[in-house]
Amino acid sequence: MGRVKLTFDNVRLRNKMLVVYILSVFVPIVFTNIVFYHVTIDNVREQRMQDISRAIEQIRQEFRVEIEDTVSISGVFYTDLLLNEILEADYASPIEYIEAYDYYLRRVLNSYAPVYHSVQAITVYVDNPTMLHSGGIGYISEDVRNAEWYRVVAEAKYSAPVFMRTETGGVKDTFSIVRKMDFVDGQNEREKILKIDLRTSALRQIFSNLNLQGNMYLVNENGAIEFTTDPTIDWMREERNFSELTLPEGTLTLESGTENEYAAYLNGWRIVGTISEDEVLKEVRKSREFIILLASINMVIPTLIIVWFTKSLSDRLAQILKHMKKVKNQQYDTIDRADSRDEIGQLTSEFNRMTLQVKSLIQDVYLADLQKKEHELQTRYAQLNALQSQINPHFLFNSLETIRMRSLIKQETETAKIIQNMAKIFRNSLAWRKDTVTIREEMEFINCFLEIQKYRFGDKLDYRLQVDESAYDCQVPKMAFLPFVENASIHGVEPLKGNGRIELEIGRTADALLFTLRDNGVGMDEEKIRRLHGYLESEEEMGDRIGVQNVIYRLKLYYGDRFRLRFESEPGRGTIVRIELPLQGDAPPST
Repeated sequence: MGRVKLTFDNVRLRNKMLVVYILSVFVPIVFTNIVFYHVTIDNVREQRMQDISRAIEQIRQEFRVEIEDTVSISGVFYTDLLLNEILEADYASPIEYIEAYDYYLRRVLNSYAPVYHSVQAITVYVDNPTMLHSGGIGYISEDVRNAEWYRVVAEAKYSAPVFMRTETGGVKDTFSIVRKMDFVDGQNEREKILKIDLRTSALRQIFSNLNLQGNMYLVNENGAIEFTTDPTIDWMREERNFSELTLPEGTLTLESGTENEYAAYLNGWRIVGTISEDEVLKEVRKSREFIILLASINMVIPTLIIVWFTKSLSDRLAQILKHMKKVKNQQYDTIDRADSRDEIGQLTSEFNRMTLQVKSLIQDVYLADLQKKEHELQTRYAQLNALQSQINPHFLFNSLETIRMRSLIKQETETAKIIQNMAKIFRNSLAWRKDTVTIREEMEFINCFLEIQKYRFGDKLDYRLQVDESAYDCQVPKMAFLPFVENASIHGVEPLKGNGRIELEIGRTADALLFTLRDNGVGMDEEKIRRLHGYLESEEEMGDRIGVQNVIYRLKLYYGDRFRLRFESEPGRGTIVRIELPLQGDAPPST
């Protein structure tokens, strides 16, 4: 096998320059920018995700600090011996209790709220009926015992603090640290429970991190949502599990646990942040726009240079080619602006010189020879006219009329009628003074032809003509239908061994003439039908063709593609020809 040689000799100059541009400029720039884009996008995305993770971690830390501060306060109360003694004491009168309250309880219960802004209220619930239940001291009543926070603490085996959401006025909108006060052995005759309520506004401020444009969820160890910044969830009144949420498509979820080795009360709790992927990719899109702009600049400038350079070459070459085609059509124009000094300029100068030489040769040699041949052609044409003038068509008409009269004298009326029909057809075919005739005139031709054929075949041929009265005065091209009748008689019926029949129907609709011709002749195969239909699509000129092909060519000249012609036939089953011609404004004008 020979080696295949890669060549660009057959490639146009513009296409060559396009290939050079694509392989040397476009592809490297696109590839480089795609790689740069993906690397930049990955870096920006990773940096954004780290920022979001740090924001969630900051929320976790702030939340943990607030809870631990509150737990520390509860520890102070839990280990305060004097506080336990006051709570355990029996007071003979309210005055005695007030003295004890003013001495110590007022200072202890009211000293933490101003320091810790997240603490809303501190209440010690005790079952000591001798104390006045106000100013941070509450009585463990039946309503308190029915509260959820009380049941959780009462059922606990240890006095460790419990972090939970508590109810205020029928709405669970407060977070509290609750624990038993049973630290001092031997002084636990009375039930004492400490409840420290946190400010919800402080919690909301912690979770409203400006660096995180999304929703935050505080989820307990069971997966229930205890607090959220999601405005679509009423966390104070409804119980929702985070796993049951239907997050929008493209939402990213990040979470951070709040448990640590000291805070058993937060074990299993976690902070979950959700953010739209569009928010994460906002910075990515900014980088993408910059990369696209940079890539566009890198591609537009080289493209303009290549276009400008190739235009200098291709336009001048196209101009030379255009003038070469003019020379082919015998237009010997020279090219202007042939003063450039490169190879194309030299080619233009040589073309102008060659064109002038060709023009001079044609004027000196070709035109002289053409005049000589034209003289010879006119001489031959004159000789032909002289020869044709010797055969006078009137001589033929007179001869046919003489034969018809002799036939009448001999009482051969049938022969005379046939001769008369032949004379009509011959006279009308030669006297082509107009291009269109009425249906009535066309039917006269057809009737004359069929009578002649009837005379030839005798009883072997039978025909029926049916024309709508409203169609008789409609104009059609001369002999538009007769060749089809002739084909049906000569090629369809004549080869039959039995009797033949031809049926012709011409009808009219609101905007068309309908011509239908049927015969029971030998029919046509599919190949011949396909060839006849092919004449409708052919753009060839008529030339010396006759018959059906001639009619189709003339109908296309008159009507363009506004007429319809179909052949239906099978071998041995006869043929049907259907023609539909437009009427009124679409009809051909009479000349």
